[in-house]
Amino acid sequence: MEERAHARCPIDGLTVHRLTVHGDNRGWFKENWAGTPPLRVEQNNVSFNAQKGATRGMHAEPWDKYVSVATGRVFGAWVDMRAGSPTYGEKYGCEIGPDTAVFVPRGVANGFQALEDGTTYIYLCNARWSPDASYAFCSFKEIEWPLEPTEVSPKDLAHPPLIDAAPVPPRRTLVTGADGQLGRALRALLPDADFCGHDDFDLTWPVETMMEARDWSQYSAIINAAAFNDVNGAETAEGRTAAWEVNALGPAKLAQVANRYDLTLVNVSTDYVFDGTVAEHTEEELPSPLGVYGASKSTGEAAAAAAAKHYVVRTSWVFGDGGNFMATMARLAREGVAPKVVNDQRGRPTWAEDLAKGIVHLIDTGAEYGIYNITSSGDSATRDEIAMAVFVAAGADPADVHPVSSAEYQAEFGPEAPRPAESTLTLDKIEATGFTPTNWRVALALYLG
Repeated sequence: MEERAHARCPIDGLTVHRLTVHGDNRGWFKENWAGTPPLRVEQNNVSFNAQKGATRGMHAEPWDKYVSVATGRVFGAWVDMRAGSPTYGEKYGCEIGPDTAVFVPRGVANGFQALEDGTTYIYLCNARWSPDASYAFCSFKEIEWPLEPTEVSPKDLAHPPLIDAAPVPPRRTLVTGADGQLGRALRALLPDADFCGHDDFDLTWPVETMMEARDWSQYSAIINAAAFNDVNGAETAEGRTAAWEVNALGPAKLAQVANRYDLTLVNVSTDYVFDGTVAEHTEEELPSPLGVYGASKSTGEAAAAAAAKHYVVRTSWVFGDGGNFMATMARLAREGVAPKVVNDQRGRPTWAEDLAKGIVHLIDTGAEYGIYNITSSGDSATRDEIAMAVFVAAGADPADVHPVSSAEYQAEFGPEAPRPAESTLTLDKIEATGFTPTNWRVALALYLG
């Protein structure tokens, strides 16, 4: 679509597009919309207005619009009714002829007045009209119309002034795995999000059931914090199926939902996608999982990347509100137990609060889509060194932690799924976006304190 420079307006996200109209003795032709701005079109509406002065508005529907005219001219008008918008209450109007189109964000009240007899007004929407949808309205009198308004509908006459109108709430975020360590950490950061446990939103559901489970037009993002995390159990016949269904097929279905409704998908992955043969793992390193759990998560990464808007977030050794290595070591320290801990697995722990804050940072800043490592910062340490740090913080003797090799540990306690020897994830990419994680030793002190 050939398009000239956009006009500026005071409403955040509302853009005026100047189109090129090709005319000759037969009439004219224009490319009205060809994917710019991006819009997932669900419905195309046409409004014919027989007489000039006919006025409609102001309607703030829960979807985006792309408005223009097929014949005649209108004066388009808009009022920002979005709760929390930096331009809430701002108003704007402009003439729309064949050479003009306007993108109207969800929650911005839309209205227009026909400036010529026989005007045909057209608009694309990224959701279908529904009687069950939540609508907002304000009075057409908020606008200084160029003509005396005529043919105003009884409903439009009854709309309240902006000061008395209910604002349009922002789109929400859906969080799966709400009861896990990450899910609990996200609650403090996203108080208005929908947090779903297994019963509320199951990754093993058919994708058709997922599509019907929510009004996805009211969401902006999905954070998938749900996973099958039993690393040893994934090596069994039953666990292998469960790991694949949740960790691999689940993100594939979420990616379909995200693409269908133009959502951002965040899928949380793990250091176990690597074989641990290098000291530090970058986002560019190709996966090389050692076990079924790592393979299922690696496949989930690839599936999530099918979403046009996606963040794949790799993390490691998470500790937060819930069962984890740190909590176990602290309990053993309090009970006077001298545990045997492997000394040949090295990595950098992740405070669940750091992981949650990093994910929200990516979404809020609109960082470039792709793969990001997010862990706490600081030095890399072996599991026995981390256990000793916990013992010190708990007021116990770190000498009570007995380092052993993985082979020695398995000889005494039984075989385990293979794990990477080196799990440290580089943080350069996430830090370049402006996010700095907490040093894990500081985070450990705060966590245990």
